Amino acid sequence: MPNIRFSKSGLDRIPAPNRDTIYWDDALPGFGLRVKTSGVKRFVVQYRNRQTGQSKRKTLGRYGPTLSLHAARDMARKLLSEVVRGEDPVTMARALRHAPTVHQLAEQYMSEHAIPKKRPSSVQNDRSMLDRYILPKMGSLRVRDVTHAHVQKLHNTMRETPYQANRTLALLSKMFELSMRWEMRVDNPARGIEKFAEEKRDRWLSGAELKRLLSALSDHPNQIAADAIRLQLLTGARIGEVLKAQWTDFDLDRGVWIKPSHHTKQKRREHLPLSAAACALVAEMQASRTDLGPWLIPGRSPDQPYKDLKVFWRSVTKAASLENYRIHDNRHTHASHLVSSGLSLPIVGRLLGHTNPLTTQRYAHLADDPLRQAAEVMSRKMNESS
Repeated sequence: MPNIRFSKSGLDRIPAPNRDTIYWDDALPGFGLRVKTSGVKRFVVQYRNRQTGQSKRKTLGRYGPTLSLHAARDMARKLLSEVVRGEDPVTMARALRHAPTVHQLAEQYMSEHAIPKKRPSSVQNDRSMLDRYILPKMGSLRVRDVTHAHVQKLHNTMRETPYQANRTLALLSKMFELSMRWEMRVDNPARGIEKFAEEKRDRWLSGAELKRLLSALSDHPNQIAADAIRLQLLTGARIGEVLKAQWTDFDLDRGVWIKPSHHTKQKRREHLPLSAAACALVAEMQASRTDLGPWLIPGRSPDQPYKDLKVFWRSVTKAASLENYRIHDNRHTHASHLVSSGLSLPIVGRLLGHTNPLTTQRYAHLADDPLRQAAEVMSRKMNESS
């Protein structure tokens, strides 16, 4: 392979060879021009990896109007200086071409984290957020190229739905946290983004509303679904826990509902004390079933649990004239009536399975009622004495 002094006029005069030939620049070792039999000329750089000793060659581009000798020499100097610093430009370029995208990260997150470790409903929520919000905006970006600004912009576009925006931000943060463990990048671009303020729902039933709901449950033809709601009201359980409950989870002699860890939000086994009414309800449900499968609330087939109460719930709340009241709000109704009856917030929190005391704090103002009743005791004493 010949060595020549590179100049524009000299390169222009090089004829098409009988076989592909590389000419090397005398002034910059490792900088060359490959000339093909067709006459096409391309600049190349050849170097040796300082760690492995392996020879590498990288094409810079085609010589011509879009890549001059001067520009190519500058590119070669920069690349060769990287080699001197111990880097390997060919390997780095290959890694960049094959760097995972956010779409690939999402699939790895689902298969290696969400599906094996989260509840099916949470997996479904994650998939929905990925498909609706994250992948349309960021799916084609390389994981390593996502910036804080990308995540902030996505979060800001969802300002009209602050709860959903914050859940999406939390999902992104978890994905990028895992991408660091999987060596896709070295930092988390979702970290440090301020969440939107969320207005917590404070909807629960008054005594009159509760009476209407119980009446509507009694009148409904689907008493299996009605029993699910009654048990939820009596225990404050999440509706998912009720629908997944099996007969073997209940020890009616001890009055305990033993919730398996894979059924609870906190992923831990829970022992929930049952009231006499709850025990009586479960016993009555068991006695009334002619085809007793494993599930407390069976679906159409006894060997499958009841899947969805949405249609049932709409008909019941309509019959009871309840507006803006979700199934999950039954937990709030359960808690609010306990607190207003004088039970302490820590006790109510334990019954609801809250791990964070602040979650139960939303019912603090209801604790004023028993305190006010206690404060009236002295007032009555003074009135009786006057």
